[in-house]
Amino acid sequence: MSAIANVVDGKITNNGATPDTSSISKAVEAAKKEAGGALDKDAFLQLLVTQMQYQDPLEPTDNTEYVSQLATFSTLEEMQNMSSTMDRQSASSLVGQYVFMEETSATGDTKTIEGTVDYVTFSGSKTYLSIDGTLYNYDDLKTVADSEYTLAIKLADTFVAQINKLPSIDALTAEDKESVGKVVEAYSAMNSYQKSFLTDDEQTVYNAYANWYSQQTGTGAGDTQESSAEGEDTGIV
Repeated sequence: MSAIANVVDGKITNNGATPDTSSISKAVEAAKKEAGGALDKDAFLQLLVTQMQYQDPLEPTDNTEYVSQLATFSTLEEMQNMSSTMDRQSASSLVGQYVFMEETSATGDTKTIEGTVDYVTFSGSKTYLSIDGTLYNYDDLKTVADSEYTLAIKLADTFVAQINKLPSIDALTAEDKESVGKVVEAYSAMNSYQKSFLTDDEQTVYNAYANWYSQQTGTGAGDTQESSAEGEDTGIV
């Protein structure tokens, strides 16, 4: 069988296109752009088709080489599918966990986001974690906190929220004694590790309410401190 090829300016062309490396280079860049900067299985297949399209008709690529490339493609596809499945399973187990994300901006600046994972969502091959209503790429996950840390964070946030609901110290009346008493009880139920998540300012504010409460109930400051010490090794039920 004879091979017929078009010749333009002394160069063999395939369907009017010059079989140079620029066409394949452009295909590589296009594939990387579609894949979000990385070459995935779809990009690999696109490059294979481009290679077949721009091969030299006088010296075509051997069939065994294409078989080898297709086998590589199948292996790549299987590995990526397995990796994607494992990532989805791992991400789904993070719902309710306290995590730290590390995001890098286009300018190279890095910032850390922390919070509890509300839910996990999937878009194509990408996995996203929702934290406080904002979606973050699962690839940006840095650290997952243990249950004790998560509990301490939640207790500290809840405790501060309780204090913020109280009137200011100067505006407190006898009717507020019960509400302040609940705050004192919550503090007493926290252990030393959980209390360490309160800032110095938050601790100072609490002490002012605790002193006011001790005056209203007739207990001394020493009684309040003793109650706190007894609760240092107990958790809130």
